Amino acid sequence: MNPALLLLADGTRFEGSGGAALGTALGEAVFFTGMTGYEEALTDPSYAGQILTFTYPMIGNYGISHDVAQHPRACVAGAVIKQLAARPSHHASKIALGAWLDEQAVPTIIGIDTRALTVALREHGTIGAALAVGDAAIAVAEADLTRYVRSATTAGLVASVADAYLDGKTLEHGGKRIVLIDCGVKRAIVRDLEALDASVTVLPYDTSREEINAHAPHGVVISPGPGDPRDLAGMVDTLRSLVGEVPLFGVCLGHQMLALACGAQTYKLKYGHRGGNQPVKDLVNPGVLITAHNHGYAVDGASLPAELEATMINLNDGTNEGFRHRTLPVSGVQFHPEASPGPFDARYLFAQWLESLP
Repeated sequence: MNPALLLLADGTRFEGSGGAALGTALGEAVFFTGMTGYEEALTDPSYAGQILTFTYPMIGNYGISHDVAQHPRACVAGAVIKQLAARPSHHASKIALGAWLDEQAVPTIIGIDTRALTVALREHGTIGAALAVGDAAIAVAEADLTRYVRSATTAGLVASVADAYLDGKTLEHGGKRIVLIDCGVKRAIVRDLEALDASVTVLPYDTSREEINAHAPHGVVISPGPGDPRDLAGMVDTLRSLVGEVPLFGVCLGHQMLALACGAQTYKLKYGHRGGNQPVKDLVNPGVLITAHNHGYAVDGASLPAELEATMINLNDGTNEGFRHRTLPVSGVQFHPEASPGPFDARYLFAQWLESLP
């Protein structure tokens, strides 16, 4: 093991042990509350540019299977773990979590008080951090963090996790033709749409209106992804040009960009929504869903123009969780219907949307 340091922008320091991946991870420190689902979380493109803290004390006990990965590689900037299981026990395990993190070159710190760190993040909100592994990285961690905090931007995060393997591919089935815009698409979304017999064509986040229309889709899904939706002005403009031409459904980052395209505003949350237990109230069909979240930005519910109506709100803080156009087939949800990891309460939303398509 190597010496490791997690340094927060407010000066808080956590010293622990690091894996074999030497170097420094710079990003926003956030936490994940799931007892399981670490493989999905570490490969979730929405976590690009973030240092992910696992609040559950032991992580890695069932290893890495590769079967539930949401992306071909790890997407997080770094990982923070209280206790790492050295010998996983599960029939599907292909490699231990620690060995996989080393293989993926993810700087990792082990053995720190993750409860204290989680309380700090809960009290202060998302905060810039440096995770340094190895003496050389630790020696310059403070200077690296200072530069990061002064120049942090979300530009390029989406490009870093766009799945080149999927982009341009059409997964043929007999059902509706769906274009899926890849802003950091999770494999679970593709699987869910395929399971509903949709023929899915995945196109990159910077695709044009003409390229989308060339596939004559019955509908367009805009995927989740990392960062600030306002940094993707080109995609917002493309979505604005599609409103009224083809049914649109946005998920997480896609929901935010679609709201911007329709004239609403977005903002950065002081306390980002993470984990798999966020309660959401359905305003259209009264009820409460337990949902999976991973986002630091939100749609300003007060900014929704007259032609949009809120369909869901978060019961923890009242933030907007969904909207729909009053006359056009345009809607979005802030959470992840595909979960992975998370509850299945909202998985019906993809089926409901597909059934509504002409």
